[in-house]
Amino acid sequence: MADWIGIGRRARRCYGFDEVALVPGTVTVNPNEVDTTFILGKHKFEVPILAASMDGVVDVKFAIAMGKLGGIAVLNLDGIQTRYDDPETILGQIAKASPEEATNLVQSLYDNKKFPVKEKLIARRIEEIKKARVPAVVSCIPQNAGLFCTIAVEAGVDIFIVQSTVAAVRHISTEYKILDIEKFCATAKVPVVLGNAVTYDMTLELMESGASAVLVGIGPGAACTSRGVLGLGVPQITATVDCGAARDYYFKRRGKYVPIITDGGMRIGGEICKAFAAGSDAVMVGSAFAKAQEAPGRGYHWGMATSHANLPRGTRIRVGTSGTLKEILMGPARVDDGSQNLVGALKTSMGSLGARNIQEMHDVEIILAPSIQTEGKVFQIGQRVGMGK
Repeated sequence: MADWIGIGRRARRCYGFDEVALVPGTVTVNPNEVDTTFILGKHKFEVPILAASMDGVVDVKFAIAMGKLGGIAVLNLDGIQTRYDDPETILGQIAKASPEEATNLVQSLYDNKKFPVKEKLIARRIEEIKKARVPAVVSCIPQNAGLFCTIAVEAGVDIFIVQSTVAAVRHISTEYKILDIEKFCATAKVPVVLGNAVTYDMTLELMESGASAVLVGIGPGAACTSRGVLGLGVPQITATVDCGAARDYYFKRRGKYVPIITDGGMRIGGEICKAFAAGSDAVMVGSAFAKAQEAPGRGYHWGMATSHANLPRGTRIRVGTSGTLKEILMGPARVDDGSQNLVGALKTSMGSLGARNIQEMHDVEIILAPSIQTEGKVFQIGQRVGMGK
């Protein structure tokens, strides 16, 4: 399981999406007949894909559009939508900023002292989503969870996510009040999703504390730089497998199935399919949806920690606009790189693998195959089309 990297020190080899491939079984299934249902608490979703809680991805209009397509879009309660009465003007400023100006501008616009989150806007945004008769799903950092959850529940929120770079049940600080996760989950009147985790032990602790689901992933996102800034992270295939093992153990011991959601690092359909094969029950995607015409970022995408006052762990990137949300999620695909019709890709992959539902995807064969990205693709690579982009 581990190799020696020096005297007295061993390191485990871990794997990401580009290093593995999925092997078809002996049975295939009509893609139109596979079941992609994802259940979270009492809620049932036809599309097991969440749009990440990033300000360049999700606003009220996007959340409504995603909900009507059967998926989940998570609104960031620590962001622009709840700090400013007119978020469109702020989003325009971020989109127009030069690369050199972008980080400083975002830090300024998210300054808690100058532009604090407004409680009235938390309620207003959730009410606007609920008015469209779609689920309202929101997230915030642990320090704000107690107050924000109370406001959100009163406004009609359906699912509440507590998200940080690294989630821990046992957190040490004398500077600010620590969230009692177990008490929070027990008293919240809605399902609580906790994250982010990348290890077996931490996933198990979060489930023991009452999580309704656990987010998996540290630093894999397209706009995230935590891995470079902090040196943290576990490649998503290994992280998902390990966290999935914790879920299965918890289910055997407690009789309660707590889904895991692979969060970040997936740009295209094939990577989403690999996440499910590694054990994920749903996935959270950012950059792919930032390309949607409905996305508020206007072709730009930035990480949740970009605005950190002293140590930004994200950057603003240009992803462009490639199509409508429906095209990205459901097709028809109008590009050749696998970044559109994500649900269609998942269903087709499941059919080819013989998996009739998401849980059967967890049992398909995975092989180590780093050549999967380049084998026979010399023309695509040379011409920068398809898999060569």
